[in-house]
Amino acid sequence: MNTIGNIFRLTTFGESHGEAIGGVVDGMPAGIPIDLAFIQHELNRRRPGQSAITTARKEADQVELLSGVFEGKSTGCPIGFMVRNTNQHSSDYDNMREVFRPSHADYTYTSKYGTRDHRGGGRSSARITISRCVAGALAKLALKEIGVNITAYTSQVGDITLERDYRKYDLSQVESNAARCPDAEKAEQMIKLIEEVKAEGDTIGGVITCVIQGCPAGLGEPEFGKLHAMLGAAMLSINAVKGFEYGEGFEGVTARGSEQNDIFVNEEGHITTLTNHSGGIQGGISNGQDIYCRIAFKPVATLLREQKTVDIYGKETTLTAKGRHDPCVLPRAVPIVEAMAAITILDAYLTDKTRKIGKKCI
Repeated sequence: MNTIGNIFRLTTFGESHGEAIGGVVDGMPAGIPIDLAFIQHELNRRRPGQSAITTARKEADQVELLSGVFEGKSTGCPIGFMVRNTNQHSSDYDNMREVFRPSHADYTYTSKYGTRDHRGGGRSSARITISRCVAGALAKLALKEIGVNITAYTSQVGDITLERDYRKYDLSQVESNAARCPDAEKAEQMIKLIEEVKAEGDTIGGVITCVIQGCPAGLGEPEFGKLHAMLGAAMLSINAVKGFEYGEGFEGVTARGSEQNDIFVNEEGHITTLTNHSGGIQGGISNGQDIYCRIAFKPVATLLREQKTVDIYGKETTLTAKGRHDPCVLPRAVPIVEAMAAITILDAYLTDKTRKIGKKCI
């Protein structure tokens, strides 16, 4: 499966050290102003080499829109796009050609396909998420037309953790530091920890929190297309993601129902809830409240230190990785999380609108 979505669909292609990364977005509503500078900005947030705590690989990640846009607006036809790879150091991976790297996709890809691209992981590389960021930027432009705003931020690195309640932070400060954390003091601690881990040739994981505001009620399906299930599937498809929760999530299991239920009230003719323990989704369908979720990322699997492993013949060996790698994926994963949220919400919105004959989708 190289495609995600039902109506708003993204199909991706490319490898980490191939000629280019790209994709085709189908189902983009017509008439949406396409802000190329905004799309490039979203890619710049993800690109390598942006700070001392990310990989040193230098890529411009310049996006080229190939189709589906005319006179600055979407035409409703497929939008093809491409980002060329220009700074591959494929020789850094020569010592990995016949070795299975611990916790990578080397062994599983070989088991499935009988072959693999050892250069930077090939198709399994996190560089493939470029396509998600382009599609996510397009989805954000469409969602802007209906007042939906999506913000993600680093809420935990190692044992350095923010409070779970996103409302305690000024989310406009997310981009003010390299950690992409809205708490300046905690951000400094996170950066220091990442630098220490990097100096040791090691890696570390953490959590990203995502907040979706302005989402209309009624999105999602009652059975197998539940909105939180769609969001969970989208987030869990991101490289290095190990967990997903929304609303109170696992923290809510110790509470009583009387503490967790969101009471409905009528505020000036508008039905809303006093609390939002449900995370904006009830019965698999959005209820109009903020949707918030947390996504856990494991430590990056590539360590710049010696590890034991086996080669393709089953012979025990050791491996010391070379190349340029992130000691912590969290800062660069923030825009990827936002992108997957945008793709999912727009797809759910367009799916819902197909049931309402005669009404304009966007």
